[in-house]
Amino acid sequence: MAGHPWVFSNEIREITGAPAQGDLVELRDAAGICLGYGFYHPHSLIAFRLISADAAEVDAPFFAGRFATALTLREKLFPGSSCYRLVHGEGDFLPGLVVDRFNDQFVVQTLAAGMDMRLDAVCDALETLFHPAGIVERNESSLRTLEHLLPRKGVLRGSPAPTQIETDGVKFTVDPLGGQKTGFFLDQRVNRTLVRRFSPGARVLDCFCNDGGFALHAAAGGASSVLGIDSSADAVSRARHNAALNDAQNVTFTQGDVFEELARLAAEEQRFDVIILDPPSFTKSKKNVTTAKKGYRDLHRAALQLLVKDGYLATASCSHHIMPETFQEIVNATARECGRRLQEIEWRGASPDHPLLPGVPETAYLKFGLFRVW
Repeated sequence: MAGHPWVFSNEIREITGAPAQGDLVELRDAAGICLGYGFYHPHSLIAFRLISADAAEVDAPFFAGRFATALTLREKLFPGSSCYRLVHGEGDFLPGLVVDRFNDQFVVQTLAAGMDMRLDAVCDALETLFHPAGIVERNESSLRTLEHLLPRKGVLRGSPAPTQIETDGVKFTVDPLGGQKTGFFLDQRVNRTLVRRFSPGARVLDCFCNDGGFALHAAAGGASSVLGIDSSADAVSRARHNAALNDAQNVTFTQGDVFEELARLAAEEQRFDVIILDPPSFTKSKKNVTTAKKGYRDLHRAALQLLVKDGYLATASCSHHIMPETFQEIVNATARECGRRLQEIEWRGASPDHPLLPGVPETAYLKFGLFRVW
């Protein structure tokens, strides 16, 4: 396994017995030495997901113990906060499980059959540790189809309700059953505060603004003006609500296709001091990587036309199949094509409540770079 928590179906030499989908099974190497215990799936490419070194029962007490360990880390990362990703799948040694906390509201995703079968135990553990007002599942991810699981969204426990969170002094309303993914993108949390430091007095453009995360942090940092663009009417509505929540007077949100809006702004000869690019994934599979790379090049080319000399470009990719070195080269090559020079100020991943496992590239999906552009 070389430290990787997955075993693919073509790597298994022999199966003893007749384990069913989601069963907890023992994994042995060629010499018969036990490597650990995990979830088995007979019809998935990922046939085994490691969950424990011991033959422990994966029940509510098991999850409560793992959640308590995860909580200790989050309390160190964000002291006094009740908003964070509590469980980040393999990064927290709980494969196929995501749990986001928004005050007393919890959002759960089960992306592996073994976890999906133990959803009640997950909820029991959350209730034991946190006594939440509501627990919902946001299991709309297409990744579930790889495990032969149907999409679902709904209430699991309690009475879910919108709640107001605050990150670094900026307020947002989160609806656990609304918005994208788990209701709010927590993975860019620390990257938003980084952009904020470069925003005083700046004209800021936030592309794919969603709920206004980067835009409102830029406004709070003292930007002279902020324009946010998103194709989703619902996202723009939420962003405007969040702007009002923060009494942000210098922020405008526009619904529209980002590529079309960038072309319009260029035609109007508008210019910006800081531009943020945080698009949704351009590819969900390896077969579309070539198309995705072209999309990233086109996006950066359009943005660089609008960025002033000595401006700042914050750019991200959440496409797992676009490797970090590939994304960096796309940004660098496109800048050269546009006759611009770059200084790399920061190169980061997701917020630290999305921990990575060394040697497991699948946990490092988010790439984020901040560049000074000449």
